[in-house]
This record gives sequence, C-alpha cells and structure tokens, in this order.
Amino acid sequence: MNIEQELSLQIDQAITELYGENPVAVKLEKTNKDFEGQYTFVVFPLLRISKKNPQDTAAEIGEKLLKNGNPVVAYNVIKGFLNLSISDRVWYDLLQQNWYNTTFGLKNKTEGRVMVEYSSPNTNKPLHLGHIRNNLLGYSIAEIMRAGGHEVIKANLINDRGIHICKSMLAWQLFGNGETPESSGMKGDHLVGKYYVAFDKAYKAEIDSLVAGGLDKEEAEKSAPILLQTQEMLRQWEAGNPEIIKLWETMNGWVYKGFDHTYKRLGVDFDKYYYESNTYTLGKDIVAEGLEKGVFYRKEDGSVWIDLTAEGLDHKLVLRKDGTSVYITQDIGTADEKFREFGAEKSIYVVGNEQDYHFKVLFLIMQKLGRSYAPGMYHLSYGMVDLPSGKMKSREGTVVDADDLLKEMHETAKAKTLELGKTEGMEVSELNNLYEKLGLAALKFFILKVDPKKRMLFNPQESIDFQGDTGPFVLYTYARIQSMLKQAGTDWQTHVSEIEWQPSEKETLECLYGFPEAVHNACRDFNPAIIAHYSLELAKAFNRLYNELSFLKETDTNKRAARLQIASFTANTLENACRLLGISMVERM
Repeated sequence: MNIEQELSLQIDQAITELYGENPVAVKLEKTNKDFEGQYTFVVFPLLRISKKNPQDTAAEIGEKLLKNGNPVVAYNVIKGFLNLSISDRVWYDLLQQNWYNTTFGLKNKTEGRVMVEYSSPNTNKPLHLGHIRNNLLGYSIAEIMRAGGHEVIKANLINDRGIHICKSMLAWQLFGNGETPESSGMKGDHLVGKYYVAFDKAYKAEIDSLVAGGLDKEEAEKSAPILLQTQEMLRQWEAGNPEIIKLWETMNGWVYKGFDHTYKRLGVDFDKYYYESNTYTLGKDIVAEGLEKGVFYRKEDGSVWIDLTAEGLDHKLVLRKDGTSVYITQDIGTADEKFREFGAEKSIYVVGNEQDYHFKVLFLIMQKLGRSYAPGMYHLSYGMVDLPSGKMKSREGTVVDADDLLKEMHETAKAKTLELGKTEGMEVSELNNLYEKLGLAALKFFILKVDPKKRMLFNPQESIDFQGDTGPFVLYTYARIQSMLKQAGTDWQTHVSEIEWQPSEKETLECLYGFPEAVHNACRDFNPAIIAHYSLELAKAFNRLYNELSFLKETDTNKRAARLQIASFTANTLENACRLLGISMVERM
C-alpha cells in the first residue's frame, strides 16, 4: 500500500467516525508549494453532513488523523483545504528500501500485450524532422508501456508502393544514367529522394509548357506526359512486370539500407515490419463479410461504402467500383492480420494529426464489424514540427533531413562542450561518444518534453543548453552524481539510522517517490512529456540539495551516508526516466 492509499483509508475512516458516514470518494491532491504539507484534501463536499463551516470541518478531520499517528504528523487548514504533512519515517523507509534499487518505478510484465506502430516511412525519400518526432514518440511510448508492465511489440508499416514510389523510379530511369549509392557516394535513401525532387521539377516544367500551349492548369496537371508515364509504371508494377519489379526492389533496397543507418543512429528499433506491397490486397474479404452483415452497402456502380452519418461523419468508400482497394481497405485487413499474429489487446498508431479523420473511420469500422480488439485501438495523434524558417515540403526538397540534423546536433554538442572546457584527459573516441550522446539527448528531450498533441517549433541551439530545461541539463546532473559517488568510496553503502530531514532532502525524496506515478500517468495518457518534465523536476530538486548541503565533506557519518544514498537513488531514477525517453546517460561531461 502506498502513501496515498494509506492516507485515503485513514481519511475515510476519520470521516466515518466523525459523521457516521462518508458520502464522497476520498481524492488527494499535491499540496501547493506555497503551503506546508505534502497532500491536500478538499472538505467542501462534506459540509452537508458535518454541519460546520469548511475550516472547522477540516480541523476536525485533521485532529482525528493526528490521533491515529503515522503517516500524518501535522496539518494546517486554508479555508476548506486540509493540508497534511507526512512523517519523516515515510521518506526514511523509502530511501532504505530503494537507494540501491535499479528498477524502482518499473513494473514486471503483469499487463496485456500492446503493439505500437510508428515510423511508417515512404520509400521515396529519406527521413526528415517530422519522421524524427514520430520515431521518438513511438519508441518512447513503447518503452513507457513496457515500464507500465505491458508486453510490447514495436511495428513499422512501410509504405513501399504507390504512385509516389513510381515517381522516384521513373525519374531515375529518365535522368539517373545508372547512378547508384556506390557510384554517387550518397546514402541510398538520399539518392532516391533526389529523384523524387527531380520528378517534381520536371513535372512542373511540363505543366508550365502545356499551359503556355493553351491548356488550363488543371488539365495540364492531369495530362503532363511524365505523370502519365508514372501512372503506366504503377499499372505495370501491379501487373507484375519483371523489369519494373526488379527496379522497385533495387531502389527500395537502397532506401532500406539508408533507413537502417538512420534508425540505428537515432536509437530506435522494431520487432516487426509490415510492407504495404504485401498488405494492399488485404481487407477485401473483410469488406465482403461486412456486406453480408449489413455494415457496408454497395452502390449501383459496384463500389462499396459505409454510412457513418449517425456518428457525425459521412459516407466512406471502402472498395472502388472496379474492385480495387483504397487505403482504408488495407488498414482494415492489416488490423486483422496484426491481431491474428500477435493478439495484442491494445494497438497504438503513432501518426500525425492530419490523419485524425482516417483513424476515426477505421476504428468505427472495426467496432461495427464486431472485432474484439477494436476498443483497444488508439491513434496517438501528434502535431507537426515547424522550424524558424517555416513548414517543410518534401517535393520541393525543403525538408530538414534527419541525417543532417543528427550531424548538426553532434557538432553543436561538441562546440558547447569545448566552450565549457571540461574535456581534459578524455580520449578522442570518448569525446566523440560524449558529443553524440549529448546531441541525441538534446534532440530527444526537446521533442519529447512537448505534449504530443501540440504543434511544436524546433530550435537546435535552444535544445543543447546545459542549464535550461534540456536533456544535457539532466545528463549533467547524472554525471555530477556519478563523479561524487566515485570519490565517496563505499562506506556510505550501509544501513542509515533515522534522521531529521532537511527541507531540500525531503523535497528530493518526495520527488523520487513520485516516479512510479509519473510512469503510470505517462502510460495511461501515452505521453512521454510527463516523464521528461518529471526528470527535470527531479534534477532541479537534487541540484538544490547539492548546492545547499555538504555530501563528501559532511562530518556526521549518518547524514553523509543518507545524502549519498539519496544521490544514488536519484541517479538510478534519472537513468530509468531517460531510458524511457530513449536517452543514454554519460558518466562524465
């Protein structure tokens, strides 16, 4: 039983003893930092049975709790708010049980199986800053769900077919002169992306030429020769043309190799890959099933639809009149495929908020089809990433390339570290590893500390600040603790007798106690920002403690051991929190 549960039981008991009944569920809040105490209970709902004013009602309950003893040792009343102070013994027990515990706050596998689908790139261009937010969110949510006790499968559905893929293929045929990643010295995904941009440039030139020849723009866009060639290439691909299939496999192979390099550097991974080229035919049988059940209806032209007007949406096409799939058809089929293979009770789709409508439709369809797993389907909808220069456009080649950004973060971390001048005695390989970890920590923390639902502005220079609300600040706190523990020897690793905590010690212990709740809330809300802000709060609390009290120079051996144990507990917890964000710690910086 944790503190909140014990307090809630005691308050419930106190109310019942005082007034003969308790008509309300006991809810505790964290006490405002301007007042003394750790937990606050609001008594206004009890005035009906107490027959007293708020202050007297709160005081009566407070006195009753004091008589019961541990964990409440003091209280104060602010209007109808009963603020409760917790016994130092609680924080002492917390420290003694957990200062060496490397898994504090993390659950064993006691919950259900969860699939987290993220990344889902197109194979016609390299990953960019928008993909980075997607990958970091997906990876972090997967780790948070695992920490919450779930068995997690990380999945990546790769969009490897369609007209956009054929655009890069055709442009390479027309303009590539046999260029390869080896002959060009480019990463494969960059090379293919180069031809996606080349297609758009040629397409626009043809449109301009046709408009100059007298066609209106809309007709010119439809009849540009290069677009017609691309449409024919897609038809040839779907017909299984060996030459087209071979080119498709070759260019996709270049892209996959490039993606793997970026994923590895970014520190994300996957347990299962799905490919649209394998899934685009799925779902047709389910549409037939839905027709029999009356979930779907067929129009006179043979196309199949679903009527979602009762749910505030509209009529949605699920099968074209020629019997070919639309995008949602394959998502219907893939959802069934996933459940058959893994039986996940929850399926989290990490996809930008421009697809909100698509997922509302998909989830409603699966519910109407009676799929048992439908209630567990969830769209983690996130906002786009902007730069100081504005929006990014892949077709125009104005995106922030993921590889370029990772390189920039490395170089920025290097410049900031050298500026501080704390690298004496470090080997070149050690320094490069430090710069890489700092750069990644800055990038990941800056992105993940923002609520996923919010659109965000990314500023690389701001993210790398060693003193702000940043990843490097959290890593610096961890490195400071590791350096201190290294100097301290081992005599502090012993039983500590009870002491009277100083305010900064108590503040840090209270913050440490809150880590399991932060994990629980982040898991419940699918929100890594909760973990990021928790780690900042803990790092700041410990730094206040570090600046106010002595550690290594403390002459009282019991106090010295207790503070070093708090430091150890803090380091372990910061490492656990950062691991949930995909951030690796550094021992020295």
